[in-house]
Amino acid sequence: MIAALALFAATYLVLAIGRFPGLRVDRTGATIIGAAGMVACGALTLGEAMRAVDMQTIVLLFGMMIVVANLRVSGFFGLVSAWVVRHTHGPMALLAAIVAVSGVFSAFFVNDTMCLVLTPLVLEITRALKLRPTPYLLAVAMASNAGSVATITGNPQNMLIGSLSGISYREFAGALAPVGAVSLVITFAVIAWLYRAELRSVQRVDMEELRTRVLRPMVWKSAVVSAGMVAGFFYGWPVSQVAIVAGALLMLTRRVKPERIYREIDFPLLVLFAGL
Repeated sequence: MIAALALFAATYLVLAIGRFPGLRVDRTGATIIGAAGMVACGALTLGEAMRAVDMQTIVLLFGMMIVVANLRVSGFFGLVSAWVVRHTHGPMALLAAIVAVSGVFSAFFVNDTMCLVLTPLVLEITRALKLRPTPYLLAVAMASNAGSVATITGNPQNMLIGSLSGISYREFAGALAPVGAVSLVITFAVIAWLYRAELRSVQRVDMEELRTRVLRPMVWKSAVVSAGMVAGFFYGWPVSQVAIVAGALLMLTRRVKPERIYREIDFPLLVLFAGL
């Protein structure tokens, strides 16, 4: 029991601070070491540890990562960023747009991956407009968390809840989408208030059209498959099955090498979640 508690505390210490002091052990490595240690000290048998991993959640997360990877490689998110730049001409409007985009996309495509996708795009926009990126990056991080509460596919915790409880996607969204929407409004209000002097110091900002590489056939294919996937979620089909089938459909392509998609998938996150 003492060994198990020590392993648990050490693992979550690394999760909190990012690395184990004095060692080159990151969060993913800590979960692998912690899980193996639990088996080694007898807290769990190997069979019990393997049964504790919810494979439906892992499959769902993997399928969602493939879908997001295709959207990103196709240039879909670049097009969204270009649309935001074209239709927002002030710091406050830009902040509102980033909160909305981060929150809405995180609700359907997992908040962790959306943070990775949107951060470089937001940095590119703020640098071009010569704006300090801090409030806008906070908007990405905070809105992704706020928006992710709305659906089962918003974050891994929700995926586990959906898998173990049997709650349908539609029922979950019906109960928590209003909470997510209110949370996004509060997120915008808090950031706008904290940085009110900075955001109001510039009345209008303009920049040239964002240059982004777009594979239009792939954009359309990814968007259609993604829309069909979300529709399948709300229709009531098993979310893990729908996500992995959507990912498989997007892997059928002649335009992009599969290695390029694999590079966009956060395999350490999958290992980390399985270890936990």
